[in-house]
Amino acid sequence: MNISTKQQSKDLAGLSLIAAHSHITGLGLDDNLRPKESAQGMVGQLNARRAAGVILKMVQAGKIAGRAVLIAGPPSTGKTAIAMGLSQSLGNDVPFTCIAGSEVFSLELSKTESLMQSFRKSIGVKIKEETEIIEGEVVEIQIDRSITGGHKQGKLTIKTTDMETIYELGNKMIESLTKEKILAGDIISIDKTNGKITKLGKSFSRARDYDAIGSDIKFIQCPEGELQKRKQVEHIISLHEIDVINSRQQGFLALFSGDTGEIRSEVRDQINIKVAEWKEEGKAEIIPGVLFIDEVHMLDIECFSFINRALEDDFSPIVVMATNRGISKTRGTAYKSPHGIPMDLLDRSIIIHTAPYNVDEIRTILTIRSNEEEVELSGDAIALLTKIGQETSLRYASNLISVAQQISLKRRSNIIELQDIKRGYMLFLDSDRSVQYLEENSGQYIDDKGTYSVKAAAVPSTTSDAVAEPVVGGDIKDEVSNGDKMEIEN
Repeated sequence: MNISTKQQSKDLAGLSLIAAHSHITGLGLDDNLRPKESAQGMVGQLNARRAAGVILKMVQAGKIAGRAVLIAGPPSTGKTAIAMGLSQSLGNDVPFTCIAGSEVFSLELSKTESLMQSFRKSIGVKIKEETEIIEGEVVEIQIDRSITGGHKQGKLTIKTTDMETIYELGNKMIESLTKEKILAGDIISIDKTNGKITKLGKSFSRARDYDAIGSDIKFIQCPEGELQKRKQVEHIISLHEIDVINSRQQGFLALFSGDTGEIRSEVRDQINIKVAEWKEEGKAEIIPGVLFIDEVHMLDIECFSFINRALEDDFSPIVVMATNRGISKTRGTAYKSPHGIPMDLLDRSIIIHTAPYNVDEIRTILTIRSNEEEVELSGDAIALLTKIGQETSLRYASNLISVAQQISLKRRSNIIELQDIKRGYMLFLDSDRSVQYLEENSGQYIDDKGTYSVKAAAVPSTTSDAVAEPVVGGDIKDEVSNGDKMEIEN
């Protein structure tokens, strides 16, 4: 029988918040890796999702590492969503590390050290060990307390279908039994190495019709065979965590304090040798994970060179990169390259392209987002919101959902109507209208030379609700009233 412990590295502070990709629970693929039109929060991008499904199978096989994948496409086409879907599909057993390209410049570490730590976080080691446990049904618990309240003694009678034994209890075991609220009739497991007690359930032989039980109580059969058994326990830990434990005096406590710092290459080399030995002896198993680098064009030529070398290492994860750049200058150089990535790294990467969403896909995504935020939209509201998303951007339209909800609550309505979307559209500019306003009033802003002049300008009115109705093929333009022009001499 196997017992597995899993490391979960989720941010507990943000679990209750609705983020941009909270609605994504997977890649939305069937058993044959064919993408569904809308499933698990994913909509459209069929070719890109199918390609990501192939990458998913490569990672799950656990035999392929050191590969580079580039997800390239315009903004708001679901690049990060595909990476999040990949992360959700992998589960907790496979390490998944997500960083931003600019993150390596912000840490108190060198760029290469920061990248190396991210690489090592994405490689898991499944350590296997055997332990002795006592498993059976509790027959009786006797605890003798002294009059002075000091030392306690006790006896635990535990049985299987084949045998029954009495164990002497010390203070620590008595406290553990009390803490776990162990009673006669419970089936428990005791780890002999550390004395940990686990309550497995309640025995069928002790079940009564009048018992008051909760939903967390389950009835199981009394164990068979010997009381003492040997079981295999599996622990999953990343290479980076092993590095930190072996490079700091406080050991694993450094993981909680955050004092990881620079780790010497000699320490990593020794750990690689030891892990390789464990693998040969069958004590450990290497789990290549995924390192996702968003906005990879923000890295410079030194980082790209390091990634090139790191991909050739024996302990290397699959590196998934995302960018929305076209032909642009590689940071730290004077020449341009596709996606702002050097040709030598681009040459070893397989590239997945994403395309803009069509009208039906935008409508479906906005509907999923409104359900995730527990917001109800009227038919006219979702039609106008879809039109806005088509002509501006999907991110802007998604942001208008929560804005329009606050506006609808102000008029004491739980349903977002057309007027709420219009009001939100008037109050908050999208990028195109913001650029247009800047061009019309460029004199009021400080330019590249540090000069500016205050002159009269048309100020958008925030009180007008006039927005064009959603017309197929038409443009959404706000009708604003020009304010009184004032001449202010500097």
